[in-house]
Amino acid sequence: MNKDSFLMKDKAGLRMLSILGAALVIITFLNQAVPEGNPLHMSTYTVTLFGKYLCYALLALAVDLIWGYCGILSLGHGAFFALGGYAMGMYLMRQIGDRGVYGNAELPDFMVFLNWQELPWYWQGFDMFWFAMLWVLLAPGILAFVFGWLAFRSRVTGVYLSIITQALTYALMLAFFQNDMGFGGNNGLTDFKDILGFDLQSDQTRIGLFLCSGIALALGYILCRWIVSSRLGRVLVAVRDTESRTRFLGYRVEHYKLVVFVLSAMLAGIAGALYVPQVGIINPGEFSPINSIELVIWVAMGGRGTLYGAIIGAILVNYAKTWFTGVLPDAWLFMLGALFVVTTLYLPKGIAGLYTQIKQRQAEKKATSGNDSTFKPDSTSKSAPKTTELVEEV
Repeated sequence: MNKDSFLMKDKAGLRMLSILGAALVIITFLNQAVPEGNPLHMSTYTVTLFGKYLCYALLALAVDLIWGYCGILSLGHGAFFALGGYAMGMYLMRQIGDRGVYGNAELPDFMVFLNWQELPWYWQGFDMFWFAMLWVLLAPGILAFVFGWLAFRSRVTGVYLSIITQALTYALMLAFFQNDMGFGGNNGLTDFKDILGFDLQSDQTRIGLFLCSGIALALGYILCRWIVSSRLGRVLVAVRDTESRTRFLGYRVEHYKLVVFVLSAMLAGIAGALYVPQVGIINPGEFSPINSIELVIWVAMGGRGTLYGAIIGAILVNYAKTWFTGVLPDAWLFMLGALFVVTTLYLPKGIAGLYTQIKQRQAEKKATSGNDSTFKPDSTSKSAPKTTELVEEV
């Protein structure tokens, strides 16, 4: 590989990708090769949990791409995540066939329960995997394109854009709660059986989904790193820092923002599609604005504008959430708020910038101590005459 390539220059990213690859191999080995009675055996439940963390990490990566490098603070990226999840959920529901509670080969159980007579037109084609995967990208991509085109052309920025994205995901949540939308209403889509003919409850399928999540995260990171290292990335940083000056230089700022916003939404949709078969359900709760806000906290705590920091933040925060909700379920939100406050006050660059921050402080201390020693009086040199001596000489 060329030494000047964008990946070779990203040493921290290469370390992160190496750790990710090693984790995929080790976890797979501990689950598949180590017998269950062995203390080193990793249960399928734990593998699924780590797979969910990897999906969250891909979602955080998508947010960091637009927030850390373009200055677009989206509080509605959970909507794109949920749309990708619903596209996958629709495919999984069609795969149930006549194995449902009501034994209807064409209609999902919730449609039979609601007395639907035929499958809605927008459910057609979701019995084919390639069609569903196409809509995993198209559904969030089209929504992001329409929303971004209207918002960026109107030059809506800052907190106003954040509020509008939050309103968008809240409106979608209310819409998907309705039974007549044809997406399962409050219960959502669940009771999945298999994917591509493989049983979703088997250990092999679970480990396969875990590996797919890890590979998708690695490819997503490489894609984002390539973007931010290219000329497009430099323009995005210029837009983030001085949008008006970039516009005056002749760049169509709204076009650059729209491209990266749509790409980020598609990455979020892929994360949602990988998330659904592992957790076994998708419901309107995924559209909740609080999920998008929590997502921004992951990125801030991991390190905004680093890409790998967003991945670290998503994994660590969600691992802490799993532990705290099991031990102290009522204290988790307080702990999350405390972590965010500590990060804001003492770790402005997040966990990813902690090492750099420590090195800078050590360098400052060395520089300060060096300056102090420089100004110490030399004991061997002749001392300056006292004031009384000067007066006497005069």
